[in-house]
Amino acid sequence: MEHISLDGVIQSSGEDDFPYADWTVPYRTPAGRDELFAAHGGRFDLLLGRRTYDMWSGFWPKGPSSPMADGFNAATKYIATHRPESLEWGPFESLGPDIVEGIRCIKSQAGPDLILWGSSTLTSTLLEHGLADEVFLVIYPVLLGTGKRFFAEGTPPRSFELVCTKAMPSGIILSTYKVAGALKTG
Repeated sequence: MEHISLDGVIQSSGEDDFPYADWTVPYRTPAGRDELFAAHGGRFDLLLGRRTYDMWSGFWPKGPSSPMADGFNAATKYIATHRPESLEWGPFESLGPDIVEGIRCIKSQAGPDLILWGSSTLTSTLLEHGLADEVFLVIYPVLLGTGKRFFAEGTPPRSFELVCTKAMPSGIILSTYKVAGALKTG
């Protein structure tokens, strides 16, 4: 699940002197927030890179109660980190030294949906190892021209099937794609 510009940028404020702080804010609406949270389903767990975990752990546990905040705070957070001893926002688990094997183990168990937020590095890893089932994009009607891209250089080619799409009055498009396998060419 990712917020993305039309030119594929996912970077947000607070990261590496990125010049466009809060570029998603002008397009946010209560209806969009409700649709976004509905896309999470009832109960879910989170797969987070360490940078996203650190940013979110400073915000969500301290913010006001809301369906989204309560869902994020209740979710088990599976973290890709080399410093598991410094994790505090729980419930949490480190993926361990082998991230791919850690994710495989989680996916092999019965449990809620596992949603990856905010990591271009983990997205590429999931796709490379066949561990992503769907991609949910919140597409904003902006071009940023610079910043971290959702699909990093070296992401393996793949085909996707559109599951559903919905346009919001603010111009945001919510699209869910199912991983369909190898890239199909002409």
